Amino acid sequence: MFVSIPTRHHAHVRWATPLLFAVLWGAYLWASALAPPAKRAWLLDWGALTGGEAMAATWHALWFDGRWVQLFSALFLHADWAHLLGNLVFLLIFGLPAERVMGAGRLLVLFLIGGAVANLAVVFAVAGPDHLVIGASGAVSALIGAYLALFPRARLGVVLPLGLFLQFVRTPASLLIGVWALLQVVFAYIGPAFGAVAWAAHIAGFLFGVLFALLVRAAIARRLRRERGF
Repeated sequence: MFVSIPTRHHAHVRWATPLLFAVLWGAYLWASALAPPAKRAWLLDWGALTGGEAMAATWHALWFDGRWVQLFSALFLHADWAHLLGNLVFLLIFGLPAERVMGAGRLLVLFLIGGAVANLAVVFAVAGPDHLVIGASGAVSALIGAYLALFPRARLGVVLPLGLFLQFVRTPASLLIGVWALLQVVFAYIGPAFGAVAWAAHIAGFLFGVLFALLVRAAIARRLRRERGF
């Protein structure tokens, strides 16, 4: 695993990332308390269902049947605790430093819009109308992409198991994230063995995050100058 190594900065209250953390946990606990039939019905009502090969029918369901809401609500649903835990860890690692520079509002926009775009990519990438897309992986991937664009020279601490000991190593974030992004592309084309994971969502979310950070970079710079009194 790898963890963020903080740099020196002024203290700011960061509430968007903890809020998302709490909502993700709350939604999972709520679903876990439901009986299996009720839980399945809840996931079907609020998860993003893929539309199959008929693209026109998919667009109609999204925009005229109100199914577009599920592109957002699906972000807060998870299949099991391991699925949730992985997303929560990455949310904290990349969300907190990204929120520090871009602000809470932009981080929420990035998470929600980036996640919805990622889910939309899966809706059209998966052939078959009976697949359910859930989880915040696409939104978290958008945070990873934004982190890379905002902190291209940052370093992450990597915990490596070396025999009976754990070694903490500082590694360029661009290298680790680059390897992660390459794996998403590879896994997306491996085949059915990895079909339970929406790799297309990871790729689309990551690209959206990079683009979002580049587009708002000037606004972020102005925000930081105001906060520092320049």
